Amino acid sequence: MNSVVSVIVVTYNSSQFVEETLESISKQTWKDIELIITDDRSEDNTVEVCLKWINKNSDRFLRTEIIESDINTGVPANANRGLYAAKGDWVAYIAGDDNFKPNHIKDNMDFIASRKEVKVLLSKIEVYQDSFKPENLIKVTPEDAFNPTSIMAPGRSADSQYRMLLRYDRIHYTPSLFINRETLISIGAYDERFRMLEDYPLWLNLTKNGYKLYFMDKVTVRYRRHSRSINKTVYEKLINDSYFNEEEFRKIYTYPNMPVDIKLNERFTWYVLQIFRINWLNRNTKLREFLLVLLSAYLNPFRYYIWIKKKLNKELKNNELYV
Repeated sequence: MNSVVSVIVVTYNSSQFVEETLESISKQTWKDIELIITDDRSEDNTVEVCLKWINKNSDRFLRTEIIESDINTGVPANANRGLYAAKGDWVAYIAGDDNFKPNHIKDNMDFIASRKEVKVLLSKIEVYQDSFKPENLIKVTPEDAFNPTSIMAPGRSADSQYRMLLRYDRIHYTPSLFINRETLISIGAYDERFRMLEDYPLWLNLTKNGYKLYFMDKVTVRYRRHSRSINKTVYEKLINDSYFNEEEFRKIYTYPNMPVDIKLNERFTWYVLQIFRINWLNRNTKLREFLLVLLSAYLNPFRYYIWIKKKLNKELKNNELYV
C-alpha cells in the first residue's frame, strides 16, 4: 500500500462551494486517502452538505470523519482539530472553497519519494475569481520561485528562510501546502493564539526548527477569490487590514529575534502607517501611494542608519535581514 495521505478540509460557511471541493479530492489519482472535514461552527448548512456527500462517496476513501465545533474558534484551532484526528503520514489542507488539481497528491508524493529530506513542500497555485472557468483565471503564483532573491531560491537553507521571514511573510501560495504530519505536530502545530493568522507563524516555527520549505514547480491547486472568503484580500487598499492586526504576533515572533536597528525600523513603520487605518486614506491612488512611501521610507530615520551601517559593513550585504 502507498503512504496514506490525510486530506483535511477546513470549512466555515462553505456550503456554496464545498461539494465542488470534495469532488476534486475524490478525483485524485492517488488512491490511499483519508478524508477529514473540520467545521468551525458554520452558520449555514455546510455540515449537512458534507454529510450528504460523504454518504454517497465514502467508499472512495480509506476513512472519513467530520469534526464539528461547538463554538467558532478561528482558523488555526480548526486546522489543528483536523490534524490531531489525522492518521496519515502526510497532510494536505484545503479550504472548503478551493480545488485540488487531479494530480495534486501524486505530484507531491512523487517529488518527496526522490527527496527523503523533504518534510514541507509548496507549489504553484492558480488564482480564480468566483469560479474555476478558464476565463476567470487571474494569475498563476509564484511566477519565479527560483529567483536568487526568492525565499525558495536553490541552495537556500532553513535558517536563511527564517531570517527572510522575520521581516515579512513572503509566501502567498499557502493553499499548496503539503506537510509531514509528525513534523507539523513536532513544532506545536498551528498557533491558536492568533485566530485569523495561521500561516505566517507556521512558516516561522518550521524554519526556526530547521525544517526547510521546499518548492515544486508545478500547479497543484486552484484558489478561489470571492466575496465570502475568510482570507479575502481587499486589493483596492494600499495596506491590507491584516497588517494592522499583526502587531501582537510580531511582539512574540519577530521583534525579539531581530537586530535592534531592524526592529526599530519595523516599529517606526508600523506606527506611522496607522494613519492608513482611515478608510479614505487607504485607497490605492498615486497620491496616497506617495504618502505611504514618504512616511515609511523618506521620513524614517532608522532607514538611513541601516543604509550607512550596510555601507560600512560589507558583510551585511548577504544578510537576509538587511536586504
